[in-house]
Amino acid sequence: MRIVYLHQYFVTPDMPGIVRSYEMARRLVAMGHEVHMVTTDQRLNLDAGTQPKWRVTNEAGITVHWTAVPYDNTQSYPDRVRAFLTFAWRAARKTIELRGDVIFATSTPLTVAIPALLATWRTRKPLVFEVRDLWPAVPIAVGALRNPLAKWAARMLERTTYRNSRRVIALAPGMGEEIAATGYPKDRITIIPNGCDLVEFTDESIARDVRAQHEWLGNRPLLLFAGTFGLVNGMAYLVKLAEAIAKIDPEIRVAAVGGGREYELTEKLAREKGLLDRSFFLLGKRPKRETVRWLQAADMTIALFTGPDIVWRDAVQNKFFDSLAAGKPVANNFPGWQSKIAAEAGAGLILSATDIEAAARDVVNALRDPAWMRSASDAAKKLARERFDRDKLAIQLANVLEAARGS
Repeated sequence: MRIVYLHQYFVTPDMPGIVRSYEMARRLVAMGHEVHMVTTDQRLNLDAGTQPKWRVTNEAGITVHWTAVPYDNTQSYPDRVRAFLTFAWRAARKTIELRGDVIFATSTPLTVAIPALLATWRTRKPLVFEVRDLWPAVPIAVGALRNPLAKWAARMLERTTYRNSRRVIALAPGMGEEIAATGYPKDRITIIPNGCDLVEFTDESIARDVRAQHEWLGNRPLLLFAGTFGLVNGMAYLVKLAEAIAKIDPEIRVAAVGGGREYELTEKLAREKGLLDRSFFLLGKRPKRETVRWLQAADMTIALFTGPDIVWRDAVQNKFFDSLAAGKPVANNFPGWQSKIAAEAGAGLILSATDIEAAARDVVNALRDPAWMRSASDAAKKLARERFDRDKLAIQLANVLEAARGS
């Protein structure tokens, strides 16, 4: 097949961000398909006005069409909407021009559906739509989308997208149920969660190297957060947890990899509490390859969410699956889908979201229990290997795209 793959935030492992689309696309190429990725050029955000509208590169066999559209999650809401719509217009024209056998669009943002719809209407090629987050339900729930007209338009776009999609992919069962509740046929919904790239975590010497390079870490236990410092993550929880852990066991280190609008507030709070660069360390945004190194060096990772349950109940965070692939138990401060999977398999903890001291005791007790840590590590690797191997999930994706083309 010639697949036109739309993802506004596509990144490679040499860039910060989520690499699901890269990993799936390169596997599709390895199967013999031709993949054209249509995306924004995030490296050119600061001087996008001086750049050509499009440039083309080859990334692991994927033909990537990059367009320079300034975007950052610290921008104002109107500026972000303008970026979404600019990309939508350019991507629609590019997708029509590329003339694929099937159009595959992945959200967020939901506005990626606009170029997908325009292209499928114009070319009469089948559309497969992937739902990574429940838009517009989540932004409405957290108050990011308040205008009644904007809410109505977003809901109409969601339903129009489903009606015009031959197949829909959701990242969690609960998402699939929400999609079916709109009237979309259940038998055309496929659940393909985020996956584990097992080969990335086979070199055990990397963990020793990372620890040796940082005097503050050495052989001390490390709890690692890797992800976005966003409003829905409630990063103050991590700082308060680090403070409570330090009172129980000052040798335990807490570190965070990533960036976002809550980064400076997190840094400020950690400094005010006297934790910064003592027991709590901010490592900033890192390319995927470097993040992998820190995951290997960690003893346990932590996933954070706050807000109404629609935000976290079907959470499928990329770093959760990376943690499993690395054989690291995961502590979650919310009782969502991924949290229950880890806890039920013996590969993680569900921490109290309100009782910080109790959460700290749970983390310290786990980190200082060698038998539990070994068992949880084995359980994490088993989940990665048996349920979430990306190679198997990519075959599922290829089958969905083939089915859409043939229907």
